[in-house]
Amino acid sequence: MCRNIHTLHNFEPAATDDEVHAAALQYVRKISGTTKPSKANAEVFDRAVEEIAHVTRHLLEDLVSTAPPKDRETEAEKAKARSAKRFAAA
Repeated sequence: MCRNIHTLHNFEPAATDDEVHAAALQYVRKISGTTKPSKANAEVFDRAVEEIAHVTRHLLEDLVSTAPPKDRETEAEKAKARSAKRFAAA
């Protein structure tokens, strides 16, 4: 899966519409194999992004979890530490 798509479930505060849209855009880019569609495909591309964002929002609203919500800053720090470790080994 695309590395730019981040987990959006079980965060406090909840994922914003911009985060959901960005994840949908990255997904459509990955699936279509293009970051910028041709004029002939722009409408289909944009519609796919909007539909996936819509479904994603419903998914996030309907998912349940017994785990406590994650903190964005803590998760970002963990990701930076993993990245530093991975690239230091290279």
